[in-house]
Amino acid sequence: MTKKQKKGLVRIGITTLLYIAGIVSEHAQWPGFVWIMAAAYLLISYDILRKSVINIMHGEIFDENFLMSVASLGAVALGQLDEAVAVMLFYQIGEWFQSYAVSKSRKSIAALMDIRPDYANIEQDGKIVQVDPEDVQPGTVIVVEPGERVPLDGVVESGTSSLDTSALTGESVPRSVRPGSDVISGCINQSGVLGVLYVKTTKPFGQSTVAKVLELVENASDRKAPAEQFITRFSRIYTPVVCALALALAVLPPLLFQQPWTVWIYRALTFLVISCPCALVISVPLSFFGGIGGASRAGILVKGSTYLEALADVKTMVFDKTGTITRGTFQVTEIKPADLPAERLLMYAAAAEQHSSHPIAQSILRKAQELHDAPVLTAENVQEIPGHGVSADVDHQHILAGNTRLMESQGIPASILPAGSGMGTVVYIAVNGVYAGMIEISDEIKEDSATALTLLRRYGLKKFVMLTGDNEQVAERVAGQTGIDEYHASLLPQDKVEILTRLLSQDKTAFVGDGINDAPVLAAADVGIAMGALGSDAAIEAADVVLMKDRLTQIVTAIAIAHKTLRIVRENIVFALGVKVLILILGALGMANMWAAVFADVGVAFLCILNAMRCLRVPEILLD
Repeated sequence: MTKKQKKGLVRIGITTLLYIAGIVSEHAQWPGFVWIMAAAYLLISYDILRKSVINIMHGEIFDENFLMSVASLGAVALGQLDEAVAVMLFYQIGEWFQSYAVSKSRKSIAALMDIRPDYANIEQDGKIVQVDPEDVQPGTVIVVEPGERVPLDGVVESGTSSLDTSALTGESVPRSVRPGSDVISGCINQSGVLGVLYVKTTKPFGQSTVAKVLELVENASDRKAPAEQFITRFSRIYTPVVCALALALAVLPPLLFQQPWTVWIYRALTFLVISCPCALVISVPLSFFGGIGGASRAGILVKGSTYLEALADVKTMVFDKTGTITRGTFQVTEIKPADLPAERLLMYAAAAEQHSSHPIAQSILRKAQELHDAPVLTAENVQEIPGHGVSADVDHQHILAGNTRLMESQGIPASILPAGSGMGTVVYIAVNGVYAGMIEISDEIKEDSATALTLLRRYGLKKFVMLTGDNEQVAERVAGQTGIDEYHASLLPQDKVEILTRLLSQDKTAFVGDGINDAPVLAAADVGIAMGALGSDAAIEAADVVLMKDRLTQIVTAIAIAHKTLRIVRENIVFALGVKVLILILGALGMANMWAAVFADVGVAFLCILNAMRCLRVPEILLD
């Protein structure tokens, strides 16, 4: 509980005691009732009256402060001091619970914000010196002691340890690191005295994982969902209308039908209290905020409530294959040379691919190093051709390594290229324009891929599409084993965007990729989802939702959170408006007094806030 909340609670408590004392003194006919109630009223309402005056001076008249001030001061003018105090007291109780609910929903966000490192350790003249992480340049070796937070992204130079990544991923299982392992900022070095890590930084602090994540979370509230925007527009129209109706209710019956002024002014004041749209204004944003907070606790970063609402409406989901549906950990399973020795063919391919970060290229490099336990040959004039492969000069030979499109573009007909087994991706090799052999690389489908798609159908998704640059045989096999409805193979990056654009015209569509080379498609989709993309700048920048774990079932959790949040938002809107309309009618007819008005305002708001707080709980996904 914050200091401000504690002060508010004390003020509510003192006012309640004064109110009870005033009621007792009135019934016992003791002197001092007016003074006690006046003191209670000033204590509980001074901040509301002050805000109302300030807002009027700034031209912001029609808000809840204005409504409560007019209604309570009107009750004072009519001699209903006890009702004036009651209105303000219950309103302040509602405001306090709102503040408490917001604080509670911020806890998961606040916990995430604690990942910001305070310092980085560097070694100077044999001593460890603490410096600001923003002052550390890439390439600097930093020291991470046991129990300390990793301040910057980098690669372990020496030391072995276990890292707690739960603040970023929600994953409770520690991650082991050793020399050569990539580490990301925000994780905690868990090991004991011997677990000191020396990390060579690869990025400045402003581009580190922790900085990107913090920026994402801090800006999440700026992107309002259509439901939130509706409430804002609704309030701007609704509040002046009800003020005009209240004025008409106070003035017209006495003027036109000679009705008593006090009766109709009281009804008008009651009408004003009832009409205050606190429940909607508070509970709808709070619901979305709770949904975003609950998602972050599950390792899902949503960039704003607009994307949470869009997630709930998704009907078509498009997947990248490598690293998303499949593990992306390729292994060379077969080498088929034409005229060269198999080892020579592999060395040529590894040399050409050595500067590529693509998983297929990395698998060829690993295989070459396993066989020779030595650096691969040096390549010159390396050129990567997107969607085709690479060309390079290796050992005075011109090497091509890629797919059938690359071979055909260099005059090697597809008819002479042997087919693979259909179980993996084939890389064809040409030396000096002559076909020299092929290397087949296999990838493994993630164990939760089929389960995730089955669960997503339960949440109303109708169609699953896979886009891949891989060949037709591999795409068909993966689609068949996972339950994907439609697949497109042998695609260039621009082909993926073109197909996605066509799908976008048919239904609300999300794209799921690993974030390495999917930035254009992530940005083009209604909702871009980057999975397992912790540390990928392109993913965090381009995606609307970032899944910290490398699991497809996390998408199911994200969809479930979105559905639950939208359901609670709709419940609050229907409940709040329904009760408002009913009691407004009763108030206008004189069948609802100020106490009913208090319930219609504060009581409904309180119930809606309690309902909104349910968004903080992450729905359980049954993986059956």
